[in-house]
Amino acid sequence: MARRGVRRVRTGIVILVLIAVLAGSGYVGWVMVQRSEPVALPEPTGAFQVGRRMFEWTDTARKDPYGEGQRKLSVWVWYPVAKGTTGRRVEYAPGLWAGLHLKSPVSVFQGPFDTLRDHALDKAAVAPGRFPVVVLMPGMGLSAPMYASLAEDLASHGYLVAGVTPTHSANLTVLNGQTIKGSDDANPKDLDKSADKLIGTWAADARYVGATVAKLFPSNTQTAFGTSYVGHSFGGATALEACRLDQRCAAAVDLDGRQYGAVVSKGVRAPMLLLGADDSCITGTCGPDARGDDDREAALSLLKASSGTAWCATIPGTRHFNFTDYGAYYLAYPLRKYLPLGSVGPRHALTVQNGYVTAFLAHALYREPAPGAPTCKS
Repeated sequence: MARRGVRRVRTGIVILVLIAVLAGSGYVGWVMVQRSEPVALPEPTGAFQVGRRMFEWTDTARKDPYGEGQRKLSVWVWYPVAKGTTGRRVEYAPGLWAGLHLKSPVSVFQGPFDTLRDHALDKAAVAPGRFPVVVLMPGMGLSAPMYASLAEDLASHGYLVAGVTPTHSANLTVLNGQTIKGSDDANPKDLDKSADKLIGTWAADARYVGATVAKLFPSNTQTAFGTSYVGHSFGGATALEACRLDQRCAAAVDLDGRQYGAVVSKGVRAPMLLLGADDSCITGTCGPDARGDDDREAALSLLKASSGTAWCATIPGTRHFNFTDYGAYYLAYPLRKYLPLGSVGPRHALTVQNGYVTAFLAHALYREPAPGAPTCKS
């Protein structure tokens, strides 16, 4: 009887394992079908179509503190294009930039980039007119292409948007036909210990790119406004520091980035927008899901030291990656669960973010109605 019982248990276990394997295989098969379906970036909401060009620039005035020779940068520029323009759509992550995709084995749960439809036209002519310059800085480890949704929406509203990939800090940069990975000193595990040096390098990158864009598009740049700086995470802190250092800074936007550098104690003179996630305190007020208030003191110091008007808002249901194009990618369970994405619909979060940023810049530069966010409390 005991042997029969053991055999029954073993048979039951085998059956359960087979069911689990078949169920798992079926789920993976379903994911493979779903991830092959085309997905589009959110539609730009402005009056212009959008063009994109890719550049590699060398700042001959600076040595690269994290590499050999002069500071070299990959820069992607999104810009307004006249309505009705036709042409070839860009690839979201062309060539070696496809390395931004997550690696195996988790890559099976992320949709491939070649099924991600981008709205920008490749090397289309810039629309007639003069447009303000916006420099867009990524989060630590991330690259400019991963913010195409925000960049294209801004460009559709009449901005020349220059996305910077900080060399050696990004997990992947493409320069001169080669990939450059992040280094430990430029992409440190303990950012607090290296932030002051890094933010100086990134802020110099941002200011150099802003000036270079104006020279590259002299007949299309609205120089009267100066440059605006927008960034996510460490790029958000950089946007504030670059604005502090730039006498002609028009506005600065920090997207869920803890503030670092001298700007924390010296502040900025230009208008700024601090847009946070539910689990952060970067606005000076902690979101409902925040587990600590380390970011709060830096934000309050920044706000107290700043003389320009500041607006603060939290997007409900968001976490750190909701401010990137991860909100537009196809991401299957369990990958989506383990990425810092909140409970809000990820595409909705991008729409809300883009709306805040475009409304804020329109107010700061053109004196249009203030963004739908309260002024910050210091």
